[in-house]
Amino acid sequence: MSVNSADMAPLTASPGGLVRQVPDDRPWHWLILGWRDLTRAPQVSLAYGAGLVGFSFLLVFGLSRYDMLYLFLPMAGGFFLIAPLAAVGLYETSRRLASGLPVDLYSVLTEWRRPMQVALFGLILLLLHFAWVRVALLWFALYFNGQTPALDALPFHLLEPGNLPFLVVGCLLGGFFALLAFAVSAVSLPMLVDRDVDPITAIFTSITAVRRNPKAMLLWAGLIVMFTAVGIATFFVGLGLLFPLVAHATWHAYKDLVG
Repeated sequence: MSVNSADMAPLTASPGGLVRQVPDDRPWHWLILGWRDLTRAPQVSLAYGAGLVGFSFLLVFGLSRYDMLYLFLPMAGGFFLIAPLAAVGLYETSRRLASGLPVDLYSVLTEWRRPMQVALFGLILLLLHFAWVRVALLWFALYFNGQTPALDALPFHLLEPGNLPFLVVGCLLGGFFALLAFAVSAVSLPMLVDRDVDPITAIFTSITAVRRNPKAMLLWAGLIVMFTAVGIATFFVGLGLLFPLVAHATWHAYKDLVG
């Protein structure tokens, strides 16, 4: 089933165009198309993935070096907020593949269409990320009353039954920010790469797509969380493959959802 077969699906008006209603299991099709793009441009896709893995290692090393490992959990949660921005070059890769344009690492890193609009949207995501980190640190300080547990025992300390409220509230707060980030960015950045629209129009179109397809987008969000968790659980190595796969699939989600 091709992406174009969704053209006959019900449409809903949005500031950026018409938003299609797609089948609830459509995210699996996006992954298939994403895998196809990854295999068509493996050098670029895997280079992006390797760069993310390297950055993750450096981040953990830096946090460990300065005794700030307690920031790892909010940083990991913040990954969901800024990952769409990090994937812009991969959206450009999929756009070039669809248009029959040459694909190489230099072009997808430097020849974005409308870079200022992408940068403005990136600023919105970064502000959202900073807000999440501030809220997470505030909750950490309030719960432990300013007394930080020993860093070497922190993971075990957090898993103690008495600290269950901390984990539950922390997960709820992180989930709220992640859901907000997902709603505003589900198709926004691919749309900014592809069309002459402003960030606000892209955001409202993305929210419309999520509201129009709640079950499909809930499945898509769950798959992103699962892939990210696998990537982190494999000491970030899995992100080298899963991050470009999700990014390419996100491009096809945008093309499928926005007419």
